Amino acid sequence: MNFAGLAYRFVSNFVFLGAVYMSLNYIENYQNRALLALVILVYAGMRSFTVVRSFHFYSRIEKLEADVRRLSGMLGDGPVGQVVNKQTMNDVGSLRRDGEKMSYMDLFFLAAAVILCVSKLVTK
Repeated sequence: MNFAGLAYRFVSNFVFLGAVYMSLNYIENYQNRALLALVILVYAGMRSFTVVRSFHFYSRIEKLEADVRRLSGMLGDGPVGQVVNKQTMNDVGSLRRDGEKMSYMDLFFLAAAVILCVSKLVTK
């Protein structure tokens, strides 16, 4: 599941980057190309803001994960051990790390799209 999710995210971002590249290269009129580049820049800005927000969310999850591990270690295998088991904590940590990897991948492809758009805005 981990590899499939990362591969899907890579392919979908690569297709987006390819669509941006092809659409910006095949538009002849500068005004139309500039308008499309600006729309793509706005989209990339919104998605980048969302990705940065998700990093804040992941840091909060990491803090909660550390607190739960600390508390479960202090309380032992009593009734709390039934509620908070080790497998659940490991799954949460794994999902958080996978989410961070996908967010970094999104930021990389969004930065590449921004560079393409800016280069098409600067050149005629």
